[in-house]
Amino acid sequence: MSNIDSIEELSNPNYIRPIKINYTQNEKKKVWEAVISHDSVAILLYHTQKKAFVIVKQLRVPVLNANKTDGMTHELCAGIVDKDTSNIQIAKEEILEECGYDVALENIQRVSSYYTSVGISGAKQTFYFASIDDTMKISEGGGLEEENIEVLYIPLSKAKEFMFDESYQKTPGLMMGFYWFFENKSEK
Repeated sequence: MSNIDSIEELSNPNYIRPIKINYTQNEKKKVWEAVISHDSVAILLYHTQKKAFVIVKQLRVPVLNANKTDGMTHELCAGIVDKDTSNIQIAKEEILEECGYDVALENIQRVSSYYTSVGISGAKQTFYFASIDDTMKISEGGGLEEENIEVLYIPLSKAKEFMFDESYQKTPGLMMGFYWFFENKSEK
């Protein structure tokens, strides 16, 4: 049996809150350092005319710091849940902001949710899917000014190879999204 005995705030940053969790597990007092962070949405986009996944490439400073690489990661279109609206509405806004496509809410399919960074934050991510085409493109995307996001197209024919090419820094959500597509949407 486990229970939390207390949580202590360590500081007051903008997007995360480091905490120390004092808890009891099997009648033994323990401590865990964690971060309270926002839940998020992630969207696998499939461009029907290009027969390609639409993903984003962007700098992730923690990857830059931890791995001494360029820090550029390949990810699903995604965003944090930081406003009082539905997750699907946030997904729609992120698709437009990051990738430049205006997708109707009814064309965005909720697939599942899961927990990310479970050793440090345990934030929940809700995974969506949408098919897109050129008629929906209204901007170049690229995210907010400070994000500097590059929109990439991964051909379906090269996606499995891309998934396991370790020269690309990828998120598990991207790999899970590709797997989901091959199991549920791809013609067998």
